[in-house]
Amino acid sequence: MADLRETLEAHVDKGSVPGAVGLVARGDRIEVAAVGSVDVEGSAPMARDSIFRIASITKPIVAAAVMMLVEDGRVALDDPVARWLPELASPSVVRTPASPVDDVVPAVRPITVFHLLSSRAGYGFAPDFSLPAVAALATELKQGPPAPQAVAAPDDWMATLGRIPLLHQPGDGWLYNLSSELQGVLISRVTGRTLPDFLAERIFEPLGMTDTAFAVPPAKLDRFTAYYGARPEGGLDLLDAADGQWSHPPAFPSGAGGLVSTADDWRAFGRMLLAQGAAGDRQLLSPASVRHMTTNHLTVAEREAGGLFLEGMGWGFGAAVDVERAEPWSVPGRYGWVGGTGTTAHIIPATGTVTIMLSQLQMGGPSFPELMRDFWRYAADA
Repeated sequence: MADLRETLEAHVDKGSVPGAVGLVARGDRIEVAAVGSVDVEGSAPMARDSIFRIASITKPIVAAAVMMLVEDGRVALDDPVARWLPELASPSVVRTPASPVDDVVPAVRPITVFHLLSSRAGYGFAPDFSLPAVAALATELKQGPPAPQAVAAPDDWMATLGRIPLLHQPGDGWLYNLSSELQGVLISRVTGRTLPDFLAERIFEPLGMTDTAFAVPPAKLDRFTAYYGARPEGGLDLLDAADGQWSHPPAFPSGAGGLVSTADDWRAFGRMLLAQGAAGDRQLLSPASVRHMTTNHLTVAEREAGGLFLEGMGWGFGAAVDVERAEPWSVPGRYGWVGGTGTTAHIIPATGTVTIMLSQLQMGGPSFPELMRDFWRYAADA
């Protein structure tokens, strides 16, 4: 069997990705491989501490922060969020999923903290992106592939969201992404602090996640990778350079996909979840909160409605939970997700394993799924 380095290098050699960092850790046994370059020009070799845009594997980190507020007694899972997000006090819902955005009915129940954490607020991406209430999220809120400098500040963003109807009633189904954005705004408004400051104090500093943030400071730009999209005919297009959109703080720190990080930083977060919320001599989360995060909260019908988003998976808080062994790597109970900027991170409680693969390749093309599956296949056999 090829080792981790050979597994990743095969994709670099094909030209499908400039470089990648893979990490597979089981207990204290860690295998790490950094292959290729930080950009297509080969300006610097990829390194273990190279920094990547981690996109949607931001989500479980932000969900953990919400659970810290629950443990602090600042919010409760069944609290209506309108107390802190008044823009969502009286949401409307499109009459049918295909209805235009002006054909609406009132919401029959308030949106709660639990709805946000389980991604069942009624806002978000459905398998059909052409539905009017879904399309409005992209056109009016700039939801879609991460572009931090394109999104309005939280108060303006919330004002716009308040004018967009829900796709379905709160609690009636799972939709992707937007609930995590709302979690980030909720954290800021409950605490009276910025999301970056709260995450830094409560998660990044205690876990030693020194390279995880919403922007890369000048002193670290030499470790920051470029970001590419694959052309249908082959080759790569630069989507964001190291000195591009993440080189200064955004107006809207995205709880759904705004962080940059390294393989070792995300491993520190994964180890905390494996340790039932413990980090050294500190208990950052209770075991009960970790169980909430890593347990499927969706019905079979909600999972099936998620389509390809949730094939073989349910949803915990901020990430998917595998509920059936559809592939060799999809062990029931595996918790984690895939980021649209070429990243994937999972923990497997049954084996005490953390797996992370970071690359610079947008999810949209055919190359990233092949890279991701080869990595998962290797991690399952390691």
